[in-house]
Amino acid sequence: MEMPVIPAQQKRQVTTIIFLLLLLEVGSETIKYSVLEERDRGSFVGNLAQDLGLGVEELVTRGAQILSRGNKQHLQLEQKSGELLLKERVDREELCGDTDPCILHFQLLLKNPVQFIQGELQIQDVNDHAPEFLENEILLKILESTHPGTLFPLQIAQDLDVGCNTVQSYTISTNSHFHLLTGNHSDGRKYPELVLDKALDREEEPELRLVLTALDGGSPPRTGTSQVLIVVMDINDNAPEFVQGLYGVQVPENTPVGSLVITVSARDLDAGIHGELSYSFFQSSNQVIQAFEINTDTGEIRLKKLLDFEEIKFYRMEIEASDGGGLSGKCTIEIEVLDVNDNAPQLTMSLFNSDIPENAPETVVAIFGISDPDSGDNGKMICSIQNSLPFLLKPTVENFYTLVTEGSLDRENRAEYNITITVSDLGTPRLQTQHTITLQVSDVNDNAPEFTQVSWGL
Repeated sequence: MEMPVIPAQQKRQVTTIIFLLLLLEVGSETIKYSVLEERDRGSFVGNLAQDLGLGVEELVTRGAQILSRGNKQHLQLEQKSGELLLKERVDREELCGDTDPCILHFQLLLKNPVQFIQGELQIQDVNDHAPEFLENEILLKILESTHPGTLFPLQIAQDLDVGCNTVQSYTISTNSHFHLLTGNHSDGRKYPELVLDKALDREEEPELRLVLTALDGGSPPRTGTSQVLIVVMDINDNAPEFVQGLYGVQVPENTPVGSLVITVSARDLDAGIHGELSYSFFQSSNQVIQAFEINTDTGEIRLKKLLDFEEIKFYRMEIEASDGGGLSGKCTIEIEVLDVNDNAPQLTMSLFNSDIPENAPETVVAIFGISDPDSGDNGKMICSIQNSLPFLLKPTVENFYTLVTEGSLDRENRAEYNITITVSDLGTPRLQTQHTITLQVSDVNDNAPEFTQVSWGL
């Protein structure tokens, strides 16, 4: 029995499909670029063609396309030159907040044949924010019996910049009683501490006014100032003490605004005004102050805005209890934000061939990406289509999928398919997104004419 002869054109089609599918299974090395924030739209990032060793014509013929996570595109590819340009002005603080380094991930999609190349764009900080104190005046009450060498932590300055462009040091105006030290928190933030050099005398000088200056590491450095009012107090021999030094609490991210998070409590053995306590935040970050509020009389801490696990997962704050005599005690609160499945999966279509010839071998119909900003099972996703259709879903890289025909289609049998792609997460409750595409099967001349009657009588 003779084997059927496959035409050369069909051989080339089969070879192309096999090569295409092999490319879909292989990840590429990551290409990395960096650019300063606040650059204008259209600013040059890099020459993608040269860096990949591709010709500009090859980028065009292969249908090069830049893909970003989500729906917002920060980059554009100039296909005539192969240059990668900024699509819009970028603000590092808006995109990444305190996160450093600030990395934007993207992919280069070459459609013909299909190939993914991973990319990273680092947004470098520029010194466009000056240090700023939350209060114009810092009140510090110090007993006249305080011994030289005693340390007094002061409020820190906020600076939206990162790295060397954020707060690096503090200075205090010249005086005869204090000098200033700059310390380091465990998270890298700098904080100021006054050191008493010479004993105070309330009868000689009941008040001192100093200027506290914060300097960042820019060139030239930017500065911010706050007045420090030091009130010298008569002796009050008992400082407030908290019942606990460390409080821990877990708060679901969907907790309503105004809800009670925790109540802290301190005690003071003194009587009268020296035993009356007032609670406040101490050396707290912008994120803490924006999200929580404290009742100065009761120590109740309540939500000021809705929490977002995807934005901030953990808060750490210090609470100060001050008595009427100028003494204070401190405690620490650690708040863990619990994730809630509040984000449905998203599907972004990158390539869709709405018309497929019948009798074609395994063919790419669509390429799409899925994403879910939730964490754990809430962010894990499964992707499916109807079981009764002659199509397959194939995972590629970075949560990208390809939809391919399972075999050749027959237009005479079925000329149109409605394919519903369902993306579901594994959270409780499960959230899902559906996207329906319509595929047309185009005709190929694969049927010879047939007579409806075999013979005729004459």
